[in-house]
Amino acid sequence: MKTTKRLFSILALSLLAGSVMAAVSAEDAGRLGTTLTPLGAEKAGNADGSIPAWTGGLPTNAAPLKNGHLTDPFKDEQPLFVITAQNAGQYQDKLTAGQLAMFKRYPDSYRMRVFQSHRTAALPEHIYEVARNSALNTRLSESGNGLSDFNSGYYAFPVPSNGLEAIWNHLTRYRGGNVRRTIVQATPQANGSYTLVNFEDEVAFPSDMTDLDPERAQNVLLFFKQRVTAPSRLAGNVLLVHEALDQVKEPRQAWLYNAGQRRVRRAPQVAYDGPGTASDGMRTTDNFDMFSGAPDRYDWKLVGKKDIYIPYNSYELASSDVKYKDIIKAGHINQDLARYELHRVWEVEATLKSGERNIYAKRRFFLDEDTWAIVQSELYDGRGQLWRIGEAHSVQYYQHQVPAYVVETLYDIISGRYIAIGMNNEEKPQQFGHRASARDFTPAALRNAGVR
Repeated sequence: MKTTKRLFSILALSLLAGSVMAAVSAEDAGRLGTTLTPLGAEKAGNADGSIPAWTGGLPTNAAPLKNGHLTDPFKDEQPLFVITAQNAGQYQDKLTAGQLAMFKRYPDSYRMRVFQSHRTAALPEHIYEVARNSALNTRLSESGNGLSDFNSGYYAFPVPSNGLEAIWNHLTRYRGGNVRRTIVQATPQANGSYTLVNFEDEVAFPSDMTDLDPERAQNVLLFFKQRVTAPSRLAGNVLLVHEALDQVKEPRQAWLYNAGQRRVRRAPQVAYDGPGTASDGMRTTDNFDMFSGAPDRYDWKLVGKKDIYIPYNSYELASSDVKYKDIIKAGHINQDLARYELHRVWEVEATLKSGERNIYAKRRFFLDEDTWAIVQSELYDGRGQLWRIGEAHSVQYYQHQVPAYVVETLYDIISGRYIAIGMNNEEKPQQFGHRASARDFTPAALRNAGVR
């Protein structure tokens, strides 16, 4: 399509540029909201109509709420077809290497129910204007590991020129402003047995904080606080993170409050491939949110755009009528609750730089073009062997105009185990857009947050 060719022309020209990447031209920024969606996706559908045109996404009244929880706007739809290990070869041109590996690892249980595609992403109008301002002004810093002139706060590069810019879109995407949520995490054994870990998460952004010093806010991407509430052996432990825009210039700051010791300590291990909280070794810190943290240890390549089947509009999986025991199964989550649709994604490949250390030597990410969220990932070990496969099941929180994950999964196809984080089915609904105080995100505040 013309839009795709235009995007790759921009990519080709960018390869000739120096280490400081320029913002796009006014002409290219002007395509946002015309031939491109306001966030930079192709507005038109694909040639055969299996991916529809974007027409604005779901309205805020797309379906009624049930005790504050979402219900399914597409509850009456039936799968178009189901992909299994037996017929996966027919669809391999629209499957990732990770998905094909899951069919091979779990030939009797892993399946993908494919439904009609709906481009449901819709954000507030002021966020669309923010994205346009970013396109006109934001640049990569000289090192490439931070952002310059990023005054708008979201979607640094809606018309990306390279893989690093695409990943920055994921890192700077809109999450609904400040967010509070109660979620659970499970790390099942190969036989399916598991213990739930319960979290209370809070995320706050500089633009939505009442008392953050403007000078301090210049190099801050977000503040994150996570309190463990169960099981009892972990309850009361609290993690605090100050996420910098340029973590080479100013490394991520993290602190842990240990409820047993009643002490607050710096936590430099909460970065890169340090172990994720209560994850039983099943994920690294930078696996959280599919990828988070500093991008400096990798070389990033924008491979291109393709049509693949990805988890999308996962309202059944997010339903408050579904229990965690219905979701968590041996080997992988219950695929009879998962929904897949055909969508266009950006493919980005990250290769570990010479002399750098990370347990993942190569990563491949697939970013939904409509939201810039990573929806699939493939993680390779130092031998070049596919090791872990990530899937992010998402929905449009239509009443708040926020696309977001409802569960992230990371499958270890060597050990046969996995981790699932973000489930909210049996908890209170998420809270979007609340006011936050900088005082609540200080090390001194951790002790009070950790009271059991």
